[in-house]
Amino acid sequence: MPTRLPLDQLLVPVHQIRPRVSASILARYQGALLFLPLNPTAADWEALPHSAMLRALHERKVHKVGDTFHLRVGAQAETLLVVACMANEASTFERLQAAGKIARSALEGDPQSVLIWQQGCAAAAVEATFNAAVAALEAAAFRLASFKSKPKAKARLARIGVALRGTLSGLEFTLASSAGNNLARWLTALPPSILDAAMYRRLLKQFATRLKLRFRFYGEAQLKRRGAGAFLAVARANGTRDAGIALLSYRPRGSIKPVVSLVGKGICFDTGGTNLKAHKSMLDMHTDMEGSAVALGSLYALQALRSPLPVDCWLAITENRIGPLAYKPQDIVRAANGTTIQVIHTDAEGRMVLADALSLAAAKKPRAIIDYATLTGACVYALTERYSGAFTNRPEARAMIEAAGSSSGERVWCFPMDVDYDTDLESSVADIMQCAADGKGDHILAARFLNRFVPNNIAWLHLDLAAGTRHGGLAHIPTEITGFGVRYTLELLRSGWPLSKGRVNR
Repeated sequence: MPTRLPLDQLLVPVHQIRPRVSASILARYQGALLFLPLNPTAADWEALPHSAMLRALHERKVHKVGDTFHLRVGAQAETLLVVACMANEASTFERLQAAGKIARSALEGDPQSVLIWQQGCAAAAVEATFNAAVAALEAAAFRLASFKSKPKAKARLARIGVALRGTLSGLEFTLASSAGNNLARWLTALPPSILDAAMYRRLLKQFATRLKLRFRFYGEAQLKRRGAGAFLAVARANGTRDAGIALLSYRPRGSIKPVVSLVGKGICFDTGGTNLKAHKSMLDMHTDMEGSAVALGSLYALQALRSPLPVDCWLAITENRIGPLAYKPQDIVRAANGTTIQVIHTDAEGRMVLADALSLAAAKKPRAIIDYATLTGACVYALTERYSGAFTNRPEARAMIEAAGSSSGERVWCFPMDVDYDTDLESSVADIMQCAADGKGDHILAARFLNRFVPNNIAWLHLDLAAGTRHGGLAHIPTEITGFGVRYTLELLRSGWPLSKGRVNR
């Protein structure tokens, strides 16, 4: 089955119109989102089309902030109008969550056009609410790949209108992060029979060519010469020799070295290896490459924003298979930075491939590295799938790291990274054990393990993507695969981490 990246379908075009919406303007849209305050004034009602009907329903249905109702309006009931009572004070997550609910209602019936407008709302809240609504519509309208032989014909949302005086501040950020998130979700949802290492490499080459990025792929022979034994141990049981570490580089004019490197775990399918997973635990293991998809989506968004930061993106792409050549507990392997590793459990493969990817990234001497991985069940048990875990070698930045989660709506929690955790990874035969034999604090021990492969003069953030998948979606994302991390990355970098200069454009 031929597959191409849907780069032309990642976003629905957004246009702005004048703020006052008449019945004739509303009739041009098949769906609409109208935000009202809890107690609209008489002047507000007079300014609205279909005001008598709207006022009667509002009095019956709206009793508190967050209440919604919908109705069909127009000469032939051509427009599905979803009305919501907008909150003046709400966290970004709460605003995105509310926007996701009403966006899904507005898209019932597969409209080709949707309008967003408001009447009488507090000016301070309008920008945040409109951006949340755009993000929610972009997420809900985007379609993941389908391989049905007889797909149902559905109209695509073709345009989003925003009725607002002046320019919607923050829209560029919203669209870039939405496109990056949609790309990450699309890749993650591909079945393993489609997205194997060879196909991933072809898609990355398409991506680099389209965006005019530098592209290099370190295959197994090159990685062997670089001493990347941790990655190669995981790849050993693959039936084909297609595994490798991809490097994509974005360089604004005049820049040479990377300032930030994004590193992603790209395990296209994880059987658990010699320590084989149980049946149900293996069903979603095609999504174990979500870290790499989020890194790539973040790179896409940064390029779309014309970021002044030169960025490298390293993706460790392989499967973790079972077979006579598979690596096994008690093997000793040597990583690219010379560290020897005692293997304890072959299903802890993510930290193995990241060890070498981090080593290669660090060799380019960026100012900062962010890595992304669906790494440990322990992080899910600690946080559920609502938050992701954050680990850093810059403890003074914890407040900034968590604040970026709050302001982006992709929430993270910083875990401890104290040096004494390393005693649980001491090995009598190698420099370090891959993991502890028991599962206590495995998310913390995994971070301490990865810390060995990033020099301390490089600021480093490890994101354990506990929120990478969640039944029912998360915030404004309607799919189980959430693509968590793209909005977060953009927000963190534009907040100034780890630099005081060179922020992402707002």
